Parts: sequence; C-alpha cells; structure tokens
Amino acid sequence: MIKKLLSLACVGLVCAGMSAQDDVKKAVKLPNEAQKQMQGFRPMPGGGPDELVFHTIKEIPITSVKNQNRSSTCWAFSGLGFVEAELLRMGKGEYDLAEMFVVSKTMMDRANNYVRLHGSSSFSPGGSFYDVIYCIKNYGIVPQEVMPGIMYGDTLPNHNELDAVASGYVNAIAKGKMKKLSPIWKSSLQNIYDNYLGKCPESFTYKGKTYTPMSFAQSLGFKPEDYVSLTSYTHHPFYTQFAIEIEDNWRNGLSYNLPLNEFMEVMDYAVRNGYTFAWGSDVSEKGFTRNGLAIITDQEVKDLQGSDMVRWTGKPEEKINLNPNEYKQKDVTITQEMRQLGFDNWETTDDHGMLIYGLAQDQNGNEYFMVKNSWGTRSKYNGIWYASKPFVAYKTMNILVHKDALPKHIAKKLGIK
Repeated sequence: MIKKLLSLACVGLVCAGMSAQDDVKKAVKLPNEAQKQMQGFRPMPGGGPDELVFHTIKEIPITSVKNQNRSSTCWAFSGLGFVEAELLRMGKGEYDLAEMFVVSKTMMDRANNYVRLHGSSSFSPGGSFYDVIYCIKNYGIVPQEVMPGIMYGDTLPNHNELDAVASGYVNAIAKGKMKKLSPIWKSSLQNIYDNYLGKCPESFTYKGKTYTPMSFAQSLGFKPEDYVSLTSYTHHPFYTQFAIEIEDNWRNGLSYNLPLNEFMEVMDYAVRNGYTFAWGSDVSEKGFTRNGLAIITDQEVKDLQGSDMVRWTGKPEEKINLNPNEYKQKDVTITQEMRQLGFDNWETTDDHGMLIYGLAQDQNGNEYFMVKNSWGTRSKYNGIWYASKPFVAYKTMNILVHKDALPKHIAKKLGIK
C-alpha cells in the first residue's frame, strides 16, 4: 500500500485551529551545554558531529532482543516480550517464553473460526496482543527451550513455506464445495503446524519440575485479567470499549478508548513509573527507519519485500545506512483529527508489534520512547528504536499495559479498579 504524505495544508490547519490538542506534545526544556554534560548526554554508537544524541531518562529492565526473521509473528514476539518484562518487574525472574507455542495455538483457533464462517473472515499469520493473553489464559505457556519452534533446519524462523501450505489447506476446506466436512480436517492442519513448529507439549520438565502448559503459566504469577488494551479513535465514544476494526483482531478483543492527550499521558506515566507496555503501530511510513528511528517525515514510502524488517523498512539487509539525518523530521503537533483521518483513509495500518520500555531525550529537548523490536540486533542501536512522541501519537494502533500503570484519574473514568 502506498502511503500518502502529511500535507502542508493539513499542518497549517492544525497550527491554526487545533491548539486544544497542544497538550499531546508536552513541552520539554532544552538543557544548556553544561547541563547536557552533567546529565549524561552521549552520542550513540557510530555517531558523527551531526548525529542525534540521546540521553536516557528512564529505562526499565527487559529480556534480550529476539529475531522473528521471515515470519509474521511480531505479535507473539512482542506480546511475550512484554510478559517477560512484566515478570522481571514483579520479581519473578528472567524467562524466555516460547513464541511458537502461542503461534500454533492461535493459528489453529483462527483456522477454526475461518472455516466456521466459510472463509468470510481472515486467515493470515498475523495476530494481536490479545491472542497472547488469550493463549496464556486458556492454554498456558511453555519455556522456549521446551518448544524452540524450528523443525526445518534453520536457526531462525522462516514461515514462507508454512504460511503457504497452511493457507492453501485452510482455504481448500473453508471455500471448497464439500457438503460435509470430515472429522479429521483439524488434526490434519495440526499436523502441518507440528511438522514445522514442533508439537505443543502436554507436559514437560523444566528446572527439575514437571509442568503442564497451564500449571507452568500459573506458576509464573502472571494474571491475564490485570492487563488492558487502550486506543484512541473518535468513531467510538471515549471512555468505552470497542473492538478495533482490523483483520488481525479476529477474536474481537476489546480496547478502552481514550482521548489522545490522555492516551499519551498513560504511556508517559507508565514508563516513568516503571511499567513497560506492548505497542502496536504502523511502521510502513518512511519515518520508521532502518537506523533505529521512528519519526514524522515528508518522504514517500516504497513497496517492501523480504524479511519482516525489510518488508517494512525497504532496505536490503546487507546494506545498512547508519545516517539518520537523511530523513527530514517534521516538527508537528499531532491532533485527534489527524490521527482519525489516518485510520479512516488507510494511511495508518496495523503493521507491527513491539515493546516500549523507556524514555530518552535528544540534544534538542525532544523526547522519544525507547522500543524493543524483534528484528534481531543488526541495526544501529542493536535492536532498539527511538520513537518520537509525535510518531507514537500519530501511528499507534493500540497498547497493552498493566491496569496499575494508568493514572488514577484516567482509570476512574474507564471504571478500572
């Protein structure tokens, strides 16, 4: 999909008549040179004299950066990365949880839904944060070492063949001319996923103890009911819940709807108070760069192919341009109207799931969220992205966060206790 640019007319309208939304972009005092040195401003690796310089304001412990490689499973990597970060926050220790356990369970459920609707819904390898929460609540979870999820000889996920085979099979069932389905179509599909991902274990031994997936999930102390999805759109009433109208929300998971200024307030408050959150965003904009930046720009996006990273950033894996200054960052205030228009006209799409775990500031006083991605560490900041607050305000689809991370006055408006 070709993305349109932010028009100068739109920006002019914003500047002239949308000042009520100015609190979306909070003013940050620019420190002088002496203050910068005292506060620990440092250029990031590979920086030159004109490089952006980031100072970490808040950084929350997370687990290591993973690589989803050639698989459309960002939702599983980011969702479980969020769960792992929550376990660290709660003092439960460090875990590496199995993404492909979640993928196998979710895709079987999605296929069943697709067949029930005779192919009139969506069957694709994408998913949502709600799929991760649903899986843990209903099926449990297992450690990565119990189910590595790669049965085809590679060291990283490569689902090109799996997705083609599964899609062909499921569409043959859902859209076929059969008057009656055989009782084995589900087990045959499960065999496909088992052959590529490995079987989901019924029981396993981990650190000397025997678990089922459900008993292991319960042992972690992670409570799915404590987590809420939040978004901000005007086509539904604020302070109510609705199912975001995107194909990968096929379970119709609900999100609380907040005004944009309060949506951004939650994100800032959460990080400053030690909470990470799963972040769903449009990343097909040119401003989401291979160089570890997510900013508002005036450049056109290109058609993308290849691995998940190249699919969205459009740069060959072997050619890494480390100069972020090739992208002209626009200094704009994002309004509720701009955000809604992007969703309504398909400029903002449900592309990618990541984890936000910190706040940073550049030498110009602009604040950025620190983002853990799932594209490996072969990037400028070793798998970490810096997302400007205007980009986050404009392109966030939804977030998943612990309910205690909400400011009390906002939680009260939503009826969350």
